Amino acid sequence: MTPSERQELEACLKRASEILYNNSDPESIKTFEGIEKTVREQVLEHVSPQIALFLSKTRQEQQKGKSDR
Repeated sequence: MTPSERQELEACLKRASEILYNNSDPESIKTFEGIEKTVREQVLEHVSPQIALFLSKTRQEQQKGKSDR
């Protein structure tokens, strides 16, 4: 990862964190346990599916590359 890519990623993650925080129940993030549970739920609901899309596209491209040979 290049330094500029790292900076871009950090900016995107900061913004994503702000959005997730703003959409959290204030009562659920008053304790460490609540924060941990909220973050886990948000990652599973919002972040993981997007990562899965990336991985499935990568896998499809790899499969296509094999079939083109």
